[in-house]
Amino acid sequence: MKIALCNEVLQPLPFEQQCRLAADLGYDGLEVAPFTLAEDPTQLSDAEAARLARVAADHGLAIAGLHWLLVAPPGLSIVSADAGLRARTSAVMERMVELCAAMGGRYLVHGSPKQRSVPAGATPGQAWERARECLHRAARRAEACGVTYCLEPLSPVETDLVNTVEQAVCMVEEVGSSALKTMIDCSAAGQAESEALPALIERWMPTGHIAHVQVNDPNRRGPGQGDLRFAPILRSLQKMQRQGHYGDWIAVEPFDYRPDGPGCAARAIGYLRGVLEGLGDD
Repeated sequence: MKIALCNEVLQPLPFEQQCRLAADLGYDGLEVAPFTLAEDPTQLSDAEAARLARVAADHGLAIAGLHWLLVAPPGLSIVSADAGLRARTSAVMERMVELCAAMGGRYLVHGSPKQRSVPAGATPGQAWERARECLHRAARRAEACGVTYCLEPLSPVETDLVNTVEQAVCMVEEVGSSALKTMIDCSAAGQAESEALPALIERWMPTGHIAHVQVNDPNRRGPGQGDLRFAPILRSLQKMQRQGHYGDWIAVEPFDYRPDGPGCAARAIGYLRGVLEGLGDD
């Protein structure tokens, strides 16, 4: 099991210092939020993306993937009634796919709740159809670039469009691309799903629709800083790995940094490594 840290946890440190600290703490990689790299990450060149990958590699880290894709540039939406705005948003999504590939990443996580919530004047069905159009374009580019684009189910507190794995799977199946999958965010799933996370994992991963897992507590802090027990979750992930239903990355994505970003990151990796050692992880 490889553990990545979502790099916004270490802001405002420069990227090289983020890499140095993450490596010193024992992480295997970073899951990068593009808005941390530039005010408009679409303007990053492939050469700059490759340079960032080399910086990470120089510290013994991989760029596992990208997440928080539509924070910048501002004003994006996959559900707007404005077809031109949706087209611009799709172009950003496609560029994020290209940057992920250029950085050596394997996957992208599409959360971005504000950019997908049902807008005033639209029905949920209309928002769904508009989102599907944008996701279709992103999936086709992901196919061409050899990466996986993951639609993230989020809690109803964050958005009213795609809250459960089942809903995300419906979208994935409608788009019908081998490069479009969904994923499990432990915090969101802990709030939105009716079944325990180990059961959710073991029900959905054999379908081939789940490509990634982010680990965090429903209280929005890091793993080990709340009531959610991660040993059963990691045990189920190991089982899915052995059966060939899951890869090797999980990503730490807290939102409430206690006592601060570096402290939260340190506690999370220590907790997860300890749990994995207890489970017999190699």
